Amino acid sequence: MNDTRQDAWTQDEDIILAETVLRFIREGRTQLEAFKEVGNQLSRTSAACGFRWNATIRKQYQHAIQSAKEDRKNGLKKDAVVSVNHEPKEKYTIDSAIQLLEKMKSQFPDGERAANKITEEKIAYLEKENEDLKKQLERYDHAWQEINKLWSWVNKSD
Repeated sequence: MNDTRQDAWTQDEDIILAETVLRFIREGRTQLEAFKEVGNQLSRTSAACGFRWNATIRKQYQHAIQSAKEDRKNGLKKDAVVSVNHEPKEKYTIDSAIQLLEKMKSQFPDGERAANKITEEKIAYLEKENEDLKKQLERYDHAWQEINKLWSWVNKSD
């Protein structure tokens, strides 16, 4: 098993935590289950995930939480109607599966765009970090040059 992490949470990890918890809420599963799943994904304890969710992330996702709860309620109502009939209205076919998947995809139209946005944000962050590191390296290089000049001066003085 992977060692658990004790470092700071990244923005990507926060997003994974939020998306997983919201999915579990929509599916009618518990947040504790979500924390366990995210903990396994991120090599963190479920307690750390729960603490992060409750202390920080939950506040940013109040509307999404409400929406997920409403989706769950609406989904449960639909399931209740189907379970009373015991027989599906139509046979399961590839076409009905495709329609179901298209309907599900339409509920999350920003999924790919959000993933691209995260990737673009990550690239921009890494490019900025790279530039900052280059500047820092230049400062160190300049400092070494100055130290070498001083060292040469000290050696000449002796």
